[in-house]
Amino acid sequence: MTEKKLLKRIVIDPKIMLGKPVIKGTRLTVEIIVEKIAYGETMEEIKKDYPFLKEDDIRAAVLYAAKRLAHEEVYAA
Repeated sequence: MTEKKLLKRIVIDPKIMLGKPVIKGTRLTVEIIVEKIAYGETMEEIKKDYPFLKEDDIRAAVLYAAKRLAHEEVYAA
Protein backbone atom coordinates (compact mmCIF):
# COMPACT_ATOMS: atom_id res chain seq x y z
CA MET A 1 0.00 0.00 0.00
CA THR A 2 1.30 3.46 -0.84
CA GLU A 3 2.16 6.11 1.73
CA LYS A 4 -0.69 8.29 0.52
CA LYS A 5 -3.25 5.50 0.89
CA LEU A 6 -1.99 4.58 4.33
CA LEU A 7 -2.16 8.16 5.57
CA LYS A 8 -5.77 8.47 4.36
CA ARG A 9 -6.62 5.94 7.09
CA ILE A 10 -5.80 8.60 9.71
CA VAL A 11 -8.22 11.47 10.36
CA ILE A 12 -8.19 14.52 12.57
CA ASP A 13 -11.56 15.94 13.56
CA PRO A 14 -12.03 18.30 16.51
CA LYS A 15 -15.31 16.50 17.26
CA ILE A 16 -13.58 13.12 17.68
CA MET A 17 -11.23 12.52 20.63
CA LEU A 18 -10.60 16.28 20.98
CA GLY A 19 -8.95 16.40 17.56
CA LYS A 20 -6.30 13.75 18.19
CA PRO A 21 -5.40 11.70 15.12
CA VAL A 22 -7.50 8.53 14.99
CA ILE A 23 -8.02 5.57 12.70
CA LYS A 24 -10.74 6.58 10.24
CA GLY A 25 -14.19 5.45 11.34
CA THR A 26 -13.08 4.79 14.92
CA ARG A 27 -12.23 6.62 18.13
CA LEU A 28 -8.93 4.74 18.46
CA THR A 29 -6.02 7.17 18.56
CA VAL A 30 -2.69 6.84 16.83
CA GLU A 31 -1.16 7.50 20.25
CA ILE A 32 -2.65 4.33 21.75
CA ILE A 33 -1.49 2.15 18.86
CA VAL A 34 2.06 3.52 18.89
CA GLU A 35 2.26 3.16 22.67
CA LYS A 36 1.17 -0.49 22.47
CA ILE A 37 3.88 -1.16 19.89
CA ALA A 38 6.44 0.60 22.10
CA TYR A 39 5.53 -1.76 24.96
CA GLY A 40 6.16 -4.74 22.69
CA GLU A 41 2.69 -5.74 21.56
CA THR A 42 2.54 -7.41 18.17
CA MET A 43 0.14 -6.56 15.38
CA GLU A 44 -1.75 -9.76 16.17
CA GLU A 45 -2.13 -8.77 19.84
CA ILE A 46 -3.33 -5.30 18.91
CA LYS A 47 -5.82 -6.74 16.41
CA LYS A 48 -7.07 -9.12 19.11
CA ASP A 49 -7.70 -6.14 21.43
CA TYR A 50 -9.31 -4.13 18.60
CA PRO A 51 -10.83 -6.65 16.15
CA PHE A 52 -12.08 -3.88 13.85
CA LEU A 53 -8.48 -2.92 13.00
CA LYS A 54 -6.68 -4.02 9.88
CA GLU A 55 -2.90 -4.40 9.67
CA ASP A 56 -2.83 -1.39 7.36
CA ASP A 57 -4.50 0.69 10.10
CA ILE A 58 -1.63 -0.16 12.45
CA ARG A 59 0.95 0.58 9.75
CA ALA A 60 -0.80 3.87 9.05
CA ALA A 61 -0.58 4.86 12.72
CA VAL A 62 3.16 4.16 12.81
CA LEU A 63 3.75 5.98 9.52
CA TYR A 64 1.71 8.97 10.70
CA ALA A 65 3.73 9.16 13.93
CA ALA A 66 7.01 8.95 12.00
CA LYS A 67 5.95 11.69 9.58
CA ARG A 68 4.93 13.97 12.46
CA LEU A 69 8.26 13.43 14.22
CA ALA A 70 10.16 14.15 11.03
CA HIS A 71 8.78 17.69 11.08
CA GLU A 72 9.55 18.49 14.72
CA GLU A 73 12.29 20.93 15.55
CA VAL A 74 15.20 19.50 17.51
CA TYR A 75 16.96 21.64 20.06
CA ALA A 76 20.43 20.95 21.45
CA ALA A 77 20.54 20.15 25.16
